[in-house]
Amino acid sequence: MTHQLSFAVALARPDFGAVGSSSTLRHLVGALLAYGLLTAVLMVVVCAAMWALASAQGNWHAASKAKTGIVVALAGAVLTGGALSWANWLLDLGATL
Repeated sequence: MTHQLSFAVALARPDFGAVGSSSTLRHLVGALLAYGLLTAVLMVVVCAAMWALASAQGNWHAASKAKTGIVVALAGAVLTGGALSWANWLLDLGATL
């Protein structure tokens, strides 16, 4: 009975060699987060332009929506930048296991 239990415990361990090199994963995560950051920055530019146009035309409802879009895009940029550093920390931590 103890032999079967020890065999089951041996099978329950993670296989760190099953995933390819962590450098490939690091490049993939970095590229995806770079696209996310680029999208957030472009949305800040688009929303700022819409805010300016809506304010100039006197459309306060559209200007309010554009201001909200800027806040959301800035929050997305901050979260994306934080996710990049968090992913790098996790990959470095995983390399030490």
